[in-house]
Amino acid sequence: MDAPPHPVVLSLFLILSLLALRSGAVNPRELFLVKPEPIVLTDHNGTLLTGNITVNLLWYGPFSPAQRAIVSDFVRSLSSSPNPDPSPSVADWWRTTSLYGGGGARVSLGREILDERLSRGGSLSGADLLALAARAAPHRGAVAAVLTAPGVGVEGFCVSRCGHHGAARGGRHCRARYAYIWAGNPAAQCPGECAWPFQRPVYGPQTPPLVPPNGDAGVDGLIINLAALLAGAVTDPFGDGYYQGPGPAGPEAATACTGIFGSGAYPGYPGKLLVDPTTGASYNAVGLAGRKYLLPALWDPRTSQCTPLV
Repeated sequence: MDAPPHPVVLSLFLILSLLALRSGAVNPRELFLVKPEPIVLTDHNGTLLTGNITVNLLWYGPFSPAQRAIVSDFVRSLSSSPNPDPSPSVADWWRTTSLYGGGGARVSLGREILDERLSRGGSLSGADLLALAARAAPHRGAVAAVLTAPGVGVEGFCVSRCGHHGAARGGRHCRARYAYIWAGNPAAQCPGECAWPFQRPVYGPQTPPLVPPNGDAGVDGLIINLAALLAGAVTDPFGDGYYQGPGPAGPEAATACTGIFGSGAYPGYPGKLLVDPTTGASYNAVGLAGRKYLLPALWDPRTSQCTPLV
């Protein structure tokens, strides 16, 4: 794991990392590609999500109660430090988003909607995702998160992305804008792309996968993608916030730092992480009730660097 990748492989990784960047999307190949060039995210003077916001979860397809608890505890941990407060915490990670201006967003867990019978079928289009998001975002100030189970197909899943965030309109006369997120459980679909580093990668150095902190590679992989998308949703909710480049197709708060989880990260190596002495699981943040998570590094506007928690 500590050996540097072969120069030819590294060159291929660096070329791939400059291709196919999409605003608001988690690209599977970016999950283990570290960009070597300086990163500058520009404030495009748009609206950010600030103040008190709720995250409503719509579970599409079968998720066990234990799986739902892993995700809901993560959302609850974003603005609630454990007691006693360990370091680093999930709240420490989220606090970086407050540096983007506007005072940041204080997150609370809102409604949880179960759609286990797949009301819109087992293969979802972009329009289907919007319809599901509308069910989960009944009011302004709510972020709708649609989470799909392993067997659910989603347009573009694995081909170009592991998740996506965007914006839609709702309310009376459809005048109110709200942010929404989709993230898929990659346990059965492209785990080597969307659940890395808990699965062997499809491309690049075949280093052994890490032990997931919650014992579920699919859900722990989903958490990585959900975390990246939530950071993008509050710092660039409507395509005119913080991102790299002149157009709304550039990397955002977390996608600018894909592949970086700990210090010393390089392509194929997530960086130096904390390890649970009992389970051997790798993590870099602790949430409520002592639950552990692996979260992507965020771009820090004070230093213009990707800053991992450990």
